[in-house]
Amino acid sequence: MKSDTRFEWDPAKDGSNRAKHGLSFQEASELFFSRVDCLEIYDEAHSVREDRFIAVGPIRLGVIVVVYAERQEDVMRILSARMATAEERARFEAYWRGRHG
Repeated sequence: MKSDTRFEWDPAKDGSNRAKHGLSFQEASELFFSRVDCLEIYDEAHSVREDRFIAVGPIRLGVIVVVYAERQEDVMRILSARMATAEERARFEAYWRGRHG
């Protein structure tokens, strides 16, 4: 991610995401500002109108999953965010060990 990357999201979607998952999009954006090498997956099944990606990695609250789209080279739109399941955490940890271990 470039240092001048901006994040955007729908405020109503952020509110419903916080109510449903207890995680704000502002908190989720921490994943992209950390120096941690997160696991990123191209979401082919949901990339009909735009390329979507899934990022899994740690923030101060724990390991999270963020779905986002890159609208422009320097604009990322967060679409959803939640805490990772045990299986997703294990997948991230295996990825981390394989890259850094």
